[in-house]
Amino acid sequence: MEQEIDYNNITIVIPTLNEEDGIGKVIDAFKEQGYTNILVIDGNSKDKTREIAKEKGARVVIQSGKGKGQAVAEAFSLVNTDVAVLIDGDGTYDPYDVEKMIEPIREGIAEHVIGNRLINYEKGAFTRLNVIGNKILNWLFRVTYGVELYDILSGYRALTRDVYKSVNLTKNGFEVETELTVETLAKGFRIVEVPINYYKRHGETKLSPLGDGLKIGRTIIEMLVRYNPAKYLYFLGGLFLLLGLVTGGYVIAEWFQHIPHNLLAIVTAILILGGIQFLAIGFVMSYLFKASLEIKRGIRELGLKGRDNKPKR
Repeated sequence: MEQEIDYNNITIVIPTLNEEDGIGKVIDAFKEQGYTNILVIDGNSKDKTREIAKEKGARVVIQSGKGKGQAVAEAFSLVNTDVAVLIDGDGTYDPYDVEKMIEPIREGIAEHVIGNRLINYEKGAFTRLNVIGNKILNWLFRVTYGVELYDILSGYRALTRDVYKSVNLTKNGFEVETELTVETLAKGFRIVEVPINYYKRHGETKLSPLGDGLKIGRTIIEMLVRYNPAKYLYFLGGLFLLLGLVTGGYVIAEWFQHIPHNLLAIVTAILILGGIQFLAIGFVMSYLFKASLEIKRGIRELGLKGRDNKPKR
């Protein structure tokens, strides 16, 4: 169902830290398109980021904590428009892609839109290490969660109020994009990706490819608890079965040589039975989890239809 969303009901959220080289151009580009609700949440920049943002007409708030994740969480608590568009202030993302970001929400096919940078990026925007790291982390996410997303680390996003007011963000650093993605999926909202442009950064990067990459990878694994705990049971079940097959193979090989291993045979049986039980419980939990997501989505859609059908005074 198509939704009416005008410029006044869209807030552009820009977390910043020493972005004086890019912030002015980013704000100008949004203003040129008619977007006037622009919130800059600044992490105590030491340069002229805040001054430039104020001169350009943005609302500037100094974040109370540290880190991009904390800045995003604080910004979401301050915003209350139908849609929040999240973008970096360094000029790497194209403000003129914003309509592509909002269109899936307008068309009613998604509540969370991610800009995919990896389809069309400027030469030099990524180092070879960045490209490899992104591909590995996105592959890990797809394998772990079974969701076909290809740029979960993108900082260019559009979210409906229902999404950005319901996500529980606890990560303070660059893991926030992963957390936003998982939280959205765990709460039954729909995510789509759209291709966007991606350019060289103005100024030095704050991302540590190895250190932050490891944190993001750990976050992907840790957050399975929020998304689908059954995945852990699948892992345990598979591990128990594998150990059971290894010990069982050894017991059988020794048995043919008339060497009994009665105690090990009992351990093998326990491992195999335990593995089967973990897999069975995981299957049931996974089914219940998916059913609960469908119920949440159905209730949400009924609520939206009721809101649309409500007579206007």
